[in-house]
Amino acid sequence: MKKKSSAPSPKLKLCAAEWTLRDHPSAAKEWSIDRKVKAAKEAGFVGLSAGAAPDIVQACSKYGIQLIGMTDISSVGEVESKLDRFKGSSATHVNVQLCDHDTAIPKAVTIARKAILYGESIGLKPAIEWHRDTCTETPEKGLALIDQYKRRYGDTLRVNFDYSHPAIIKHLHPGNFWSRLAEYRIDLLKSSELIHFRTFTGSHCQTPITNGRGKLDLDFIAWRDHFLKPALAAWLESAKPGQTLWAVVELGPKGSGYALDCFPNVWKDAIVARQEIEKVWHSLMRKR
Repeated sequence: MKKKSSAPSPKLKLCAAEWTLRDHPSAAKEWSIDRKVKAAKEAGFVGLSAGAAPDIVQACSKYGIQLIGMTDISSVGEVESKLDRFKGSSATHVNVQLCDHDTAIPKAVTIARKAILYGESIGLKPAIEWHRDTCTETPEKGLALIDQYKRRYGDTLRVNFDYSHPAIIKHLHPGNFWSRLAEYRIDLLKSSELIHFRTFTGSHCQTPITNGRGKLDLDFIAWRDHFLKPALAAWLESAKPGQTLWAVVELGPKGSGYALDCFPNVWKDAIVARQEIEKVWHSLMRKR
């Protein structure tokens, strides 16, 4: 009989995005931060992606939720002040939206280096996000940043992939979601500790999770089967014992440019997304 390994299994930690709860349940009766964090905890999320406002830090501590930091950095001079905000919080991972769409890559590399090194010096793990309206807004710019960072410093840049952005830039379809997205430094995905999971098609950066009447949206099912499953399987291929992937269910609220007015309740959808992502994870883990 084969002996079971005593090594700890890799872990997936699913986090809510604080802004998903913006204007929830309505703009006139929006919940307090305390109530939002409590709701995230009760919904099964173990982390919250947000900035370092004192009320957010306090609520995360109160409810035992891990803070996943969010910030933007546009210059070397901003690095210390923006990352210092996370001192004393529960944050280890900090998502960084770097510079602007027209920032030259050599300049962005210098800023990224400062952010990575200073963050590590105060116990943080900043990760540069692939995101629109930043220096990584296209796959080509993201790859150029990673390559120039390696050439200049000899180190691998820590990144946070939000694949919804390259998916729409390349106008992908479900049949090639993974084959095309896996072209973008899958080695870095496999070594990453932070990722954003926003449902997408090749035309829309965010799609609904449900139809609002209790059934999964067909575009969500396509995303789940053609992107989520192979992406998590690829991460698990190289996962070390006990390694953790922090995954943010990154759904923007209505009025953000992501959720359209016709979408169902985005927070309720986020809860369903967490459950569905967890099902995929458990299915993959049973096959290991």
